[in-house]
Amino acid sequence: MSMVGISIILGVRALYDSYTLAGLISAVQVIAYAICAPVLARLVDRHGQMQIMLPSIMISAVSLIALIFAIINLASPTVLVILAAVMGATGGSLGALVRARWAMVCESPAQLQVAYAMEAAFDELVFVLGPVIATLLAASVHPLAGLWVSVVFMVVGAFLFLLQRSTQPPVMIPEPGVKRSSVMRNGAMLTLFATYIFNGAVFGSIDLSVVAFSDEVNMSFMAGIILASMSLGSLISAVIYGGRVWNAPLWKMFFFGVLAIAIGVSTFLFAGNIAILAVLMFIAGAAIAPTMTNVNTIVQRISPPDRLTEGLTWMSTGMTLGVSLGSAIAGPAIDQVGHRGGFAFTVVFAWLMVVAALVGLRKLKSHLATTHINLPEFTEENEEQDFESK
Repeated sequence: MSMVGISIILGVRALYDSYTLAGLISAVQVIAYAICAPVLARLVDRHGQMQIMLPSIMISAVSLIALIFAIINLASPTVLVILAAVMGATGGSLGALVRARWAMVCESPAQLQVAYAMEAAFDELVFVLGPVIATLLAASVHPLAGLWVSVVFMVVGAFLFLLQRSTQPPVMIPEPGVKRSSVMRNGAMLTLFATYIFNGAVFGSIDLSVVAFSDEVNMSFMAGIILASMSLGSLISAVIYGGRVWNAPLWKMFFFGVLAIAIGVSTFLFAGNIAILAVLMFIAGAAIAPTMTNVNTIVQRISPPDRLTEGLTWMSTGMTLGVSLGSAIAGPAIDQVGHRGGFAFTVVFAWLMVVAALVGLRKLKSHLATTHINLPEFTEENEEQDFESK
């Protein structure tokens, strides 16, 4: 997942000599994913992970292979757009599938917190290494080498993961005549979704701003290292956060995490050089993984068991839409006034994220207070024993 977008951009840019076309193909894939991932998630909850996602991911893989050959043969942009759309529409949110399985396997909220924190740490590690590997492959092997590696990971990973039948969440058969409404009719879910859109916009604007800052000081090779410092801070905090039990209410930890992200990224405007920026990004990154862990835990808590995959997928969709929004808005600002223009929008998005969280905080608090924990075999005695053991 962390290699596909940048590999498409690198490959199309190299063979078509067009940043515009490269950005278009990458954007089409992202938009198709954002539209179709929640639909696939609802089908997964209704029919099962393997039954829906195995054929879907195979279609996505075949489409990606076709896209590679189309780029090599300099096919028309229309062909590239169609193939990218099919690939994005059928890829689905594998992160949501994984987290839905953790909710099935874990026996207490404390265990689930650890599992989600670990997932956040692995996510950060993957998104640190993926773009670096893709860039190295494009420079040293072939501009499309990163896409070939992505195909292998996609196919092999899908089979190894989806064929594990014992951890697949059970299919929830709806009662006859009972209409299943979307989880997004829930005000608390809307709060989290809005927060994630602005959070994604923060990340999208940061990526461009860091690249622009590095270019301005003739150290473009440092952009990846600077971005990695933020992910490293998040990874370390995920390990620390997941290693202990927190007694504070989830809604409160969520809000203070969002607030910490906003305060952290606001300092980027005062970075006088890239070394200081790397330090500030490392510090700000410490708030990311715990906040995402809390969001996933809240989604698991407030989503009906038969719609958990859908709920988790909506968070991925919000983040993806936000990244695209942030890139689209920060780009022109950077062209006009340089990296500070991009970071200015980073700060704006960050505080809009705080506002979105604050507006829906009361609804989120009340919903958590009236929602039972959706874990198998969970009892208060289980939680107490697990807490004592930790």
